[in-house]
Amino acid sequence: MTYETLDFDLDGNVAIVRMNRPDNANALNHQMGLELMKVSIECDENPDIRAVILTGAGKFFSAGGDLASFANAGEDTPKLLKELTVYLHAAVSRFARMEAPLILAINGIAAGAGFSMACCGDLALASDSAKFTMAYTKAGLVTDGSSTYYVARHIGLRRTQELMLTNRMLTAEEAENWGLINRVVPADKLMNEAMALAQQLAAGPTKSYGMIKDLLLNTFSDTLETQMELEARGISAAASTEDGREGIQAFLEKRTPSFSGK
Repeated sequence: MTYETLDFDLDGNVAIVRMNRPDNANALNHQMGLELMKVSIECDENPDIRAVILTGAGKFFSAGGDLASFANAGEDTPKLLKELTVYLHAAVSRFARMEAPLILAINGIAAGAGFSMACCGDLALASDSAKFTMAYTKAGLVTDGSSTYYVARHIGLRRTQELMLTNRMLTAEEAENWGLINRVVPADKLMNEAMALAQQLAAGPTKSYGMIKDLLLNTFSDTLETQMELEARGISAAASTEDGREGIQAFLEKRTPSFSGK
């Protein structure tokens, strides 16, 4: 499948999704929203994909929503935004629910919906030149793209309130210190570091990763007993997979396991 606003490549078992509207700061328009939804479904459904990298082309990760396209919609802007958020939120949901881990390689400014997308992955690496700002209220808008769910979970309510109400700009170093991202790397090494991490995960027990992702999505809403029951069911199910059996046997034989993602 070809895309107008994205680059999509497979490198072994790693999918690389690159937002590719560099002349528009990789801003999210109707077409990009639709294509993000479609590519997320591909990543979810293709059993050969065992890790995914999401990044941006050029100097921006993403500047967020394409405000010019919103303005051009005139009185139909609310309708456009309802449709666009259907696509964006479906993409975030598919990325969150798929078994393959999602790695964010944040190559530049992440603003608005770009900030939201920078928070929705399983692991996040950022270029030392990256910056983060919510920016929504600066345009009189309200946060979307999962940010009210993920950001508070990553950094706590007080800091989330500050970011969303004041549009404070965070440097990559501040984002790491706050717990918004996992690691800052030099700009010229970002994709190499992201690919190394993706390849490590792609060689791992993919179904186990998916079960852990599901458990973590529920951790702030379920009771202790519910989470423990889900953990019990998860570890039991994992033990019945090919990778579960291989992992146990490899441990007993004191060798490195060879996981197939099955």
